[in-house]
Amino acid sequence: MQYPEIMIRPMREELARLGFEETKQPEQVVGALENSDGTVMVVVNSICGCAAGKARPGIALALQNNEARPERLITVFAGADVEATEKARSYFTGYRPSSPSIALMKNGKPVYMMERHQIEGRTATQIASELSQAFDQFCSTANN
Repeated sequence: MQYPEIMIRPMREELARLGFEETKQPEQVVGALENSDGTVMVVVNSICGCAAGKARPGIALALQNNEARPERLITVFAGADVEATEKARSYFTGYRPSSPSIALMKNGKPVYMMERHQIEGRTATQIASELSQAFDQFCSTANN
């Protein structure tokens, strides 16, 4: 199912305000993941309630309250950026398609993954805490 842009624009904008680059085409995903130094955070955004109430707020908290953070932030929107989402998921080897989901990538490979089932039962604060730990482990502090 493809969602109308008017419905998802506020959800896109929520991540854009945090500095996320929208990758709406597969080539943009490839470019971001294969031509970036350091860690790239990839968010598979979604229209679902757990994305709105848990994932996006948790991501915002983690990015605001952590010295270490990914060098690049990109997002695809499941149900809208269909080919770009498929391309991003093709890099998530060993993980099933999930939205929302949050990946930290280095050299085009996932080093950390938070899938929907790990988002649904948590609060935004719990998600932020886990993401902050992943940032500390996989990201640099040099870009702050």
